[in-house]
Amino acid sequence: MAEFLVKLADERGHVLQRVETGFSDKEVRERFTQQGYLVYSVKDNRGVLGINLLKPRAKIKTDHFIIFNQQFVTLIKAGLPILTGLHLLSKRQRNPFFRSLLENVRERVKSGEFLSSAFEAQGKGIISKIYTTTLLAGERSGNLEEVLARYVSYQRITATFRKKLIAALWYPAILVVALTLMLSFLITYVVPKFAELYDSLGAQLPAITQLLLNMGKTIQGHFYIVAPAMVIGALAGVAWTRSDSGNRAIDALRFKIPIFSEIWMKYQVSMFSRTLATLLAGGLPLVPSLETSSSAINSRRIASTVLNAATSVREGQPLSTSLEETKFFPELAVEMIEVGESTGALPTMLNSVAEFYEEDVQNALTAALQLIEPVLLIFMACIVAFVLIALYLPIFSLGGQIH
Repeated sequence: MAEFLVKLADERGHVLQRVETGFSDKEVRERFTQQGYLVYSVKDNRGVLGINLLKPRAKIKTDHFIIFNQQFVTLIKAGLPILTGLHLLSKRQRNPFFRSLLENVRERVKSGEFLSSAFEAQGKGIISKIYTTTLLAGERSGNLEEVLARYVSYQRITATFRKKLIAALWYPAILVVALTLMLSFLITYVVPKFAELYDSLGAQLPAITQLLLNMGKTIQGHFYIVAPAMVIGALAGVAWTRSDSGNRAIDALRFKIPIFSEIWMKYQVSMFSRTLATLLAGGLPLVPSLETSSSAINSRRIASTVLNAATSVREGQPLSTSLEETKFFPELAVEMIEVGESTGALPTMLNSVAEFYEEDVQNALTAALQLIEPVLLIFMACIVAFVLIALYLPIFSLGGQIH
């Protein structure tokens, strides 16, 4: 299914803009027309090669979504109807996209749709399947307030964990950017200046210096070709990483990188365990919970492993046995899940698995970064030393000839 940007107006004349999935622009237009909307335009939102590279996707920030759900739970506890709560919260939203989304959800619920179905209709890339499944479990159990409260708690924990990981990666990323900018400045500006100097002196240059000067001259002389080529290469790289083949290749690469492959595996296991525990605590059966939890995993390989385990569970096998048969999940996680099944406290044990691996990931990542940061600094020093030696070596030679 393709992705379309739809501009429409509701019965009150409010103009809305939404991202919707569908088989064709005609099918999407007919769908909204049947719902009573006035459709202004339906445009393909995928961009070049089926992927919009330049325009950022309309999305909702995690923090804003958590705050919305926290307020939504509070209003439900206070006894306000769902429609009233959605109306009050939509008016408070500063993000126009999120406000129009909530207004659309309210109109759908008002017309008779379930709350979970109304959010699910907003699009797969906008509202997560975990959220809509959580709402569905709450609607079926008649305990929407408690289920939503669990979801808010789950989101807060996972968001905090992600922020810690991102914060830990900031310094190495800054070092890499600084190294790239420094090399670009040296090669495109400093090196050509030295090339002009040595040409005027007619000095005989060492091979290492000649190589560096030729590189600088080539880049500076063909910058109008090199710069667009780099931009096109970057866009092509982004398009490839978002394609199916690119996703599979990157996913396979993650499991081959020393040290980080284990960290990546533990991170995905923690996310899977936390999500599965939340869904089970909300009253959803094990098999649907497994199928939904697989969508919370960023690794296709692990996601397919979870889906295979769900098939085995559907056939009557315990979850621990099903995960063990995949020969992919960590042994400790399987053992802890087995204990949770045998004691009838699987959600509690899954939360323990998540907490254990979250702490393990933070410790392992901290240790890895403590090793990587000095390595990057040493590498930067070596690059700078190489450039300086290559540039100043002829000057030392000329100085010796003068004496």
